[in-house]
Amino acid sequence: MPKVDKNILILISGILWSFVGILLIKIATKWFVLLNNNELFFAIIGGIILGIAISYFGFTNIAKKNIKRINQYSNKVCIWAFQKWQSYLLIIFMISLGLFMRKTSFIPRILLTPMYIGIGFALFTASFKYYIFLYDKNK
Repeated sequence: MPKVDKNILILISGILWSFVGILLIKIATKWFVLLNNNELFFAIIGGIILGIAISYFGFTNIAKKNIKRINQYSNKVCIWAFQKWQSYLLIIFMISLGLFMRKTSFIPRILLTPMYIGIGFALFTASFKYYIFLYDKNK
């Protein structure tokens, strides 16, 4: 396995969180045409409020724990060590659940839209913890 500096792992984490956040928001925007104006307004505002809450109470703390864990590594580590191995199982489950919800009509788009905006917004905003850490470290 290729080994990289621990700062590269922190950067990879930030980039992935940003990318996935933007991807989820982009998926949600495809459903905008299915909503009327009132539904669209509430989906966007609800998604942003949900995203702020998820970021503040959840993802920001996870990012801080990841940074602390990664920072304890020796200088060169496996490129896949930016997540704990248990987290990969959770990621696989979440991707599968997201695909299931999108591909079936199990949950209506009026509910999925703010969920995707919220989780995407939370991931994107929490990703800045990684960038800020690297910036502060390299001052």
